[in-house]
Amino acid sequence: MNLRGKNVLVYGMGISGQSACRLLHDNGACVSTYDDENRFVSYFAHEANPMMKKYDLVVVSPGIKVLGNQLISHFMITGTKVISELDLGYIFCKGSVVGITGTNGKTTVTSLVGEIFKNAGRKTFVCGNIGLPITSVAKDTDEHSVVVCEVSNFQLELSNLFKADVACILNIAPDHIDRHGSFEEYIRVKRKILTGARNQKVILNFDDEMVNKLQINKKTTFFSKKLLNKGIFVKNNYIYQNKNKIVPLSEIPLFGEKNLENVLAAVSVAVAFKIRPNIIRQTVASFKAPPHRLSYLGQINGADIFDDSKATNISSTLSAIGSLGERGLVLMLGGLNKDFEFDEIFKQGYDFEKLICFGQAGQEIFDCATKFGYQPMLFPTMKSACHYVRATAKAGEKILLSPACASFDEFASYSVRGEVFKEIMFGEIEQIEMS
Repeated sequence: MNLRGKNVLVYGMGISGQSACRLLHDNGACVSTYDDENRFVSYFAHEANPMMKKYDLVVVSPGIKVLGNQLISHFMITGTKVISELDLGYIFCKGSVVGITGTNGKTTVTSLVGEIFKNAGRKTFVCGNIGLPITSVAKDTDEHSVVVCEVSNFQLELSNLFKADVACILNIAPDHIDRHGSFEEYIRVKRKILTGARNQKVILNFDDEMVNKLQINKKTTFFSKKLLNKGIFVKNNYIYQNKNKIVPLSEIPLFGEKNLENVLAAVSVAVAFKIRPNIIRQTVASFKAPPHRLSYLGQINGADIFDDSKATNISSTLSAIGSLGERGLVLMLGGLNKDFEFDEIFKQGYDFEKLICFGQAGQEIFDCATKFGYQPMLFPTMKSACHYVRATAKAGEKILLSPACASFDEFASYSVRGEVFKEIMFGEIEQIEMS
């Protein structure tokens, strides 16, 4: 794409938008900026009323909600080309591109795949929803590079140009309904990572009902915790690729069934690039998962403490419950509801040791649990719930923070929420003020 001298508007001035501005400027574009938040009005080249101007291109950051957005609709109606920040970065990437998406597990898989490629001596860039925008690494890539990109539905929503050489879908479950308006639209957006191109290698989770239904091509590889005729699967406590042993389950340091699926997905991507089995095995054995993903923190009064603050949807919480088991489980739920119905958790009939509800969605979760015969406890904030759980912890309990909600009622992010949980559980903190 020749951008020299073109008038380009970047809509959304978070980290991705700022990175897009730099890439556009480096390629000779005349860049204007806009954001719905007033705190960006002092930025250089800020446009007060972009509807009054004409642009050759509009680049939209992933943080901008598309559904019902009048500004985006205006540009589309007037025939202005609108692309995502993901598209812009992809256009300037050289070498091979891996796209990894799914409702849960994206960051873990992306991180592990990146480590495998680095250990194999490949020039590797790990980017996307993991925190480093793809537009920030594109200029450094060459024909020998591998770009491992964690792709969220927010990034895919406006994307039409991103075409990963290897596309992996981990799982699909209801999430971000508040953003997309319906689960059907959420699925449609996720499917956009599958371009239908003959040369695209597709990797899908055989065990996930929604993923298994997706349209596939002849180059599709499945991974599964069950025995498959071909693909990546588990047999006799080993991960196999067809008839070849890759990794013994005993060497996987990550906890739980969902992390086993994450490892299977990462192995599938590595095998697609013909990475040697010994490198895959060594990398898996030494890998440390990103924090706040069913992380074991230690013990308090003999109770085991688990931080699963990244569980911002119901499917992730159910997966955590399945990994730990219900016996002795003290489950902490709450935060900001993303238009979920919580019946799915309680209709399972789990015999929890305690059920702790907190935050903005606390009352709604409390009422839903009560409807199914539970006797939950309700706290106004996660902090107050944590202090109670810490004070009453006893041997044999498994205390699990797996909120099934976003964090924004009380914290700036799920990671801040997880850090505060850890500090209260293992510190002497009486009062913590967080944005």
